[in-house]
Amino acid sequence: MKIAILGTKGIPNNYGGYEQFAEFISARLLERGHTVTVYNPHYHAFKGTEINGVKIIKKYSPEKLMGGAANIIYDYLCLKDALKKDFDIIYEAGYHSVALSYKFLQVNKLRRPVIVTNMDGLEWRRSKWSKVVQNIILKLERIAVRRSPYLISDNEGIQRYLLEKYNADSFYLPYGADPVEKFDLSHLSEYKVTAEQYLMLVARLEPENNVEVIIDSHCSSSSAFPLLVVGNHKTKYGEYLKNKFHDPKIRFVGGIYNKSQLDSLRHFSLAYFHGHSVGGTNPSLLEAMGSQSFIFAHKNPFNQAILGDSAFYFDSNNEVVDLINNAPSLRSKCSAQFIQDNLSKIKTLYNWDVIVSKHEELFEKLINQK
Repeated sequence: MKIAILGTKGIPNNYGGYEQFAEFISARLLERGHTVTVYNPHYHAFKGTEINGVKIIKKYSPEKLMGGAANIIYDYLCLKDALKKDFDIIYEAGYHSVALSYKFLQVNKLRRPVIVTNMDGLEWRRSKWSKVVQNIILKLERIAVRRSPYLISDNEGIQRYLLEKYNADSFYLPYGADPVEKFDLSHLSEYKVTAEQYLMLVARLEPENNVEVIIDSHCSSSSAFPLLVVGNHKTKYGEYLKNKFHDPKIRFVGGIYNKSQLDSLRHFSLAYFHGHSVGGTNPSLLEAMGSQSFIFAHKNPFNQAILGDSAFYFDSNNEVVDLINNAPSLRSKCSAQFIQDNLSKIKTLYNWDVIVSKHEELFEKLINQK
């Protein structure tokens, strides 16, 4: 098959979940004999036209001039270009910035290529948006659901939401992760931490990921252990957090894209926080499970669909404070079972080989239907 992946900020990943997904699945689909192309914005640091066999096409994005609204232009240019080429499958990562393009380009009338849309999380619920923007994104969600030929849900909670709100069927295809068996203690010295004597979170620093709640709670707790905040902090919200929290226990370490390093930090942490709240299955959560982390997660149907009973949950500052204060005893009592259960899920349900096979089977099925 000839497959194109659109809607990301490009690979190699230096941003977030969709980019990580694109990087991993493109390489594995290539190994199985398919031709894979990933669209990158023109400003991406990678200058080549191919990464280990995966083709790269760059398109203009005015993000530095327009901010997030630029993605509507960028996604339109990518999709318009992809429709001119001989692709069998166009995989759109995300919906709200491409919804109008679906309408303008009338993709629901095309026989080829097959277009599938990953509906991601509930973007309109992101607290960083104003009420006006939230309402606009909700309308774009409706357009994407109606105009996209096929929908993908990466979480059973999203699948239920689409069915209940729009009576729309979708294919459940989560992200994948690899189980990690080897860890390197030497990585800890680079961050001046000791095994099981620090906590950490990995996230884009945005309000809906509950970063501020977790940091504020850690400052209020009785714990003397440091909290490593992993994510790009050179953003408006990142600067806000750094200006607000000057506690020496809080360490903003920036993004970490060395997987061995990140896996080891996750594994040896006393507890790993996953604060994502607006839906979908975040790849960083699956990687934490694969890294055998002891997880504290925001309480919502999306995280619970993945973690089940193998994590402790929170939805308030007080609950986070209690978890931090009691982290050593909770880890002593429950970590072995929780970690083993989550690792087993990665090996059987969310293993990359399993996930790639499911994508491959779905793509072939849809092509044959067309």
